[in-house]
Amino acid sequence: MAIQAERIRVLAGGEPRPGAYVLYLMQQAMRSRHNPALEYAIAEGNRLGLPVVVGFGLLDGGAHFPEANARHYAFLLEGLADVAAGLARRGVAFALRRASPAEAALALGGEAALLVLDRGYLTIQKRWYAEIARGFGGRVVQVEGDVVVPVEVASAKHEFAARTLRPKLQRAWEPYLAPLRARPVKHAAGGLALESDLDVSDPAAALARMTLDRSVAPVRRFRGGEAAAHHRLAAYLAGPFAQYGTVRGRPEAGAASHLSPYLHFGQISPVAVALAVRAAKTGGPEDRASFLEELIIRRELAVNHVHTNPAYDTYEGAVPDWARKALAEHAGDPRPYDYDEAALAEGRTHDVHWNAAMREMRVTGYMHNHMRMYWGKKILEWSPAPDEAFRRALRLNNRYFLDGRDPNSFTNVAWLFGLHDRPWGRREVFGTVRYLGANTLKKFDAAAYLRAVEALCEAEG
Repeated sequence: MAIQAERIRVLAGGEPRPGAYVLYLMQQAMRSRHNPALEYAIAEGNRLGLPVVVGFGLLDGGAHFPEANARHYAFLLEGLADVAAGLARRGVAFALRRASPAEAALALGGEAALLVLDRGYLTIQKRWYAEIARGFGGRVVQVEGDVVVPVEVASAKHEFAARTLRPKLQRAWEPYLAPLRARPVKHAAGGLALESDLDVSDPAAALARMTLDRSVAPVRRFRGGEAAAHHRLAAYLAGPFAQYGTVRGRPEAGAASHLSPYLHFGQISPVAVALAVRAAKTGGPEDRASFLEELIIRRELAVNHVHTNPAYDTYEGAVPDWARKALAEHAGDPRPYDYDEAALAEGRTHDVHWNAAMREMRVTGYMHNHMRMYWGKKILEWSPAPDEAFRRALRLNNRYFLDGRDPNSFTNVAWLFGLHDRPWGRREVFGTVRYLGANTLKKFDAAAYLRAVEALCEAEG
């Protein structure tokens, strides 16, 4: 299947220049298959009679990506080990530079005939792309592969809610839900004398060489990489998926796919996931529809939010006017509990279910969506002011979740404060912003959830 034209954007024009290879700077789509940017680079290499080099820029600690720590880097490096091996099998070279993505692209780009980029939507990613397009001095092409429907095709404006974006996506998505053929590599890169600044073949050794925040440890619950992602998807579709439509909101039921870390790091394609769900022999129409609602509509609503709103990471910019006004009117209301951020991070509150959710997050890097909503609403209820609650929720989210620092994360945190929602009945602290209380714990077996978290944390040692 050809790469849809709408996925391709020329950031710097002109014809390819004389060069030794086609360079693809991999930053968002960290996988060697089902990757439109990679397949585009291979097709261009074949056309020009050149090998393909995949470059990756990686800086230590928060210099690469704010708030990243050893947990995130371990997962990323496990993914890059898979990528490097998968590329080698295809005859594509891999070169990692201890530099920012833009610096890596420009350093490796000196001998490149053209430069291919994948696409992310956060401010820091857009800044990299702009720096690359300005500095490369040749043809730069960006290929979008980590959403089903290209973002501008879906909508040119900031969408009010899922109900406004849903019909647009459903009308548009069919041509994009198509398998992507792996191109044969006609000119292998074996003769190129390119070495990496960091050997990713042993992820643990590579991690040990980096200067990082190690206070948040790697987890055993999730191993990074496209092989692990596809194994998890296959196991999920063979079992828990069959109950997704009916019990997806029950944290103890085990019906979640747990693919969000892999989607965040681009280690699996959302198109490949959607096609596998459609073809699954388990599950029924409700399971498929519910899963695609989360995978495409909710996820791409988040992409729309961060892409069209540069202030997505601030309280003033992300929370709608009506919600900020409602919260401001109740900012002086007495809080039933007032915890500092350290108590929240350590799960030292009066609420055993909230503490368990925080423990799952802190120890294993994950929390079920239902508990994420409860968790965040309580941070709003227990913080001295709504803007401080926003910052606390975002800091904890980005620090401990493997899928933190993601369009979904920024959007989910803003949802806690009214984004993509509507006014509800007025109450203290929340005003007309949606409240979640103890009744939400009655919608599932809360005692079973406590036991499940205990087992997960024991498994982490």
